[in-house]
Amino acid sequence: MIASADRPLIVQSDRTVLLEVSHPRHEEARDLLVRFAELEKSPEHIHTYRISSLSLWNAAAAGVQPEEVIGGLNALSRYPVPDALEREIREAMARYGRVKLVKDGQQLQLTSDDPLLLVQFASTPELAALMAGPPRGAAVPVDPAARGLLKAALLRAGYPVEDLAGYTPGAPLRLALRSRSRQGEPFALRPYQEDASRAFYAAGGPQGGSGVVVLPCGAGKTIIGIAVMTQVQARTLILTQSQVAVHQWIRELLDHTDLPEDAVGEYTGSLKQVRPVTVTTYQILTHRNRRDEAFPHFRLFDQEEWGLIIYDEVHLLPAPVFRVTADLQSRRRLGLTATLVREDGREAEVFSLIGPKKYDLPWRLLESQGWIATARCAEVRVPLPEAERMAYAVADTRERFRIAAENPDKLPVVRALLERHRGEPVLVIGQYIRQLEELSRELGAPLLTGRTAQPERERLYADFRAGAIPVLVVSKVANFAVDLPEARTAIQVSGTFGSRQEEAQRLGRILRPKADGSPAHFYSLVTQDTREQELGEKRQLFLTEQGYEYDLLFGAEVLAGVPR
Repeated sequence: MIASADRPLIVQSDRTVLLEVSHPRHEEARDLLVRFAELEKSPEHIHTYRISSLSLWNAAAAGVQPEEVIGGLNALSRYPVPDALEREIREAMARYGRVKLVKDGQQLQLTSDDPLLLVQFASTPELAALMAGPPRGAAVPVDPAARGLLKAALLRAGYPVEDLAGYTPGAPLRLALRSRSRQGEPFALRPYQEDASRAFYAAGGPQGGSGVVVLPCGAGKTIIGIAVMTQVQARTLILTQSQVAVHQWIRELLDHTDLPEDAVGEYTGSLKQVRPVTVTTYQILTHRNRRDEAFPHFRLFDQEEWGLIIYDEVHLLPAPVFRVTADLQSRRRLGLTATLVREDGREAEVFSLIGPKKYDLPWRLLESQGWIATARCAEVRVPLPEAERMAYAVADTRERFRIAAENPDKLPVVRALLERHRGEPVLVIGQYIRQLEELSRELGAPLLTGRTAQPERERLYADFRAGAIPVLVVSKVANFAVDLPEARTAIQVSGTFGSRQEEAQRLGRILRPKADGSPAHFYSLVTQDTREQELGEKRQLFLTEQGYEYDLLFGAEVLAGVPR
């Protein structure tokens, strides 16, 4: 077997792919892999990707052909791609669409080009319970109420369904995009926003209408949702992460469409408006007084004839909303997210109940085109003080992480970084309230947490945008759907264990393009030689996959003012 040293990949029969980071063709190979593989490890020299069935099904649903996958691997692999893996790729991708859900008049049917496959399904108790009768040739009747449950069950069985059964149109709602915002500023969709909305809607045909658009924070996913609304022309329910995000959606809707104010409603803890376009939060939908009672706000799903449901930050979708979504398969469903990574491992449920990935673009491509800011990332390693080392040594695993995260020697490093970026709007982001309270006191900067009253949150965000607050200390409430385009630097002092999605969201806080074209800076402070450093490597996986590199700094260098 002859090796080709001018190629950066080693493709292995266990579905892992090794990528040589220093290779001149590294970026070409990375851009290929992100279309159909998942990054698992990213040490300095060799990155490890895994080709999973789900990643191949998402690729197939997005129109990627097996020949593109296999041809790309062969063109970039140092050794021949194993024959067995080529067969597995073809077989897995061929499974997407091998079974389809279609409408025959008013009857919902599961069809296949292999009638014996339907007989096999009908002989499986879990699947048979979701069917409305025995197979008849190449089709089997399905109870419309079981549409979502059947798709989820078939995915678990290894057969992703292509849902071509169409959607109820919903109550009509006429709306159009403005050519100028309400402030008089020119407005038009960016080319990729137009492409994403078209890819989702698919001209109103059965191939469109359900799925996920994956783009970085700052790329205008809200605008894509609004563009889809103008195509669907129906009443819309929008689910998002927080009350701040609700208000941002409402502002964007009124700024960029011709909808009157009384057509857009806020359904939150403080207001219960159900209007042709209603914006709510996952928290209010899943609120209940006791664990053994029903979710009272789920009635919102049936209060209007919704033609479209938008799931903002779909990677955070709570389990109860998954359950109700299984009953909403006749409604168009759009998921918006910066990452399909879910820390609970439920990516398959997003695929089956919201829909497959319909559109994404590499972050670095958007950066190179000027749509998001250039980002420079650095991990800063800070030693644990001698006084803390005994407590760390005898603690259990979880407590060790917290001791490392709350390392008091991070404070002078934060001060030094603030001095380095004096005059820039800076977010200091963390997980632990006690740590953030101390930082707020020592830095003389306001603190925003989950306990901050909504009016105060809005005031702090507004003052930060206006430049009246140069440094804002925030807890994880600022991870999601907070529009702070002025932020240039983020200093992460602690996070949620090894959360890849959180790393992506926090970097996203500073990715809005800067008026002067200057780069954004993202610093992640970790305690050296501890559990936090180990999990920090996991947090960086997603951003590494997107092409970002982390510089390695040490606290002593930062304190000494060593230039980066």
